[in-house]
Amino acid sequence: MEREVSRPPVVLMLSGLLLLLLVATVMALRVGPVAIGSVDVWQALWRSDGSLQSMVVRELRLPRMILAALVGSALALSGAILQGLFRNPLADPGLIGVSSGAALGAVSVIVMASWWLNPVPVWLLPMMAFVGALLATLVVWRIATRQSATDVSLLLLAGIAINALVMALTGLLVFAADDAQLRELTFWNLGSVAQATAEQIAVTLPCLILVWLTIPWLARPLNALLLGEAVAGHLGFSVERVKRVAIFSVALSVGAAVSVSGLIGFVGLVAPHLVRLTLGADHRLLLPASALLGAVLLITADTIARTIVAPAELPIGLVMALMGGPFFLFLLMQRRR
Repeated sequence: MEREVSRPPVVLMLSGLLLLLLVATVMALRVGPVAIGSVDVWQALWRSDGSLQSMVVRELRLPRMILAALVGSALALSGAILQGLFRNPLADPGLIGVSSGAALGAVSVIVMASWWLNPVPVWLLPMMAFVGALLATLVVWRIATRQSATDVSLLLLAGIAINALVMALTGLLVFAADDAQLRELTFWNLGSVAQATAEQIAVTLPCLILVWLTIPWLARPLNALLLGEAVAGHLGFSVERVKRVAIFSVALSVGAAVSVSGLIGFVGLVAPHLVRLTLGADHRLLLPASALLGAVLLITADTIARTIVAPAELPIGLVMALMGGPFFLFLLMQRRR
């Protein structure tokens, strides 16, 4: 495996992902209802001269590009961790109810916190999203795992049940919301980074840094888990500790992502699969490469969402659903064969 990691194609693939991220970043800053040249973008990043181009780049496009990269990275990395933990390529934060659990926690803050708190603390929404994601992950994991093995059918059925229950509870909260909250919830449930601010980035970034720091620690145990929990234990890994760290990491990253962007599906499914097809299943490469590709996918989807019907804007969740839905159907057909 060590020789496989050091092969030139792997270096080329990782370099290619970094190049794709750079291209997606440049396009996100240039493309839009106000077309801005590369030279103007570069000047706006270094100094603000008060011009329209400078304001558009620094105050609108740059924050949402950074937030899209963080959210895409978090969702893709969470999907890769879940797929390794459950040993199931169909595991995804959206499909098994983790994103919905985070959404329920966030919606409860949007609707209910204003009844008792004014103003609502900026940290409360991501904290409740984390709690919701953690509870959903634990429930699905407990239902789907028996005798140290994860049942694929139970995993998906448990995810469907969690999603249905959470949607019902979310519907009750929406019923109790006022008109202003309803407008916020409608667009938020479809996913968006249009309201990206420096405060949102400041709240999200520390959570994601903590999760990124677990990649070197999780990679080898997840490789061992591919052979089964018993084999991983014999190789010297504490399987239960690995599970706890993995579940906590997924809940933290999904909770932070959902709290600032709403529900965005399929990133955690598409990115790890595309990486696995090209780089293989070694989590030492799969985890960081999935994070990079997730950032590329969501930056690209956000650029499409705000330009395809300009000056209006599509929710980014719709764009990702149109991209990820056919891909998920393709995976199901492959498994059927």
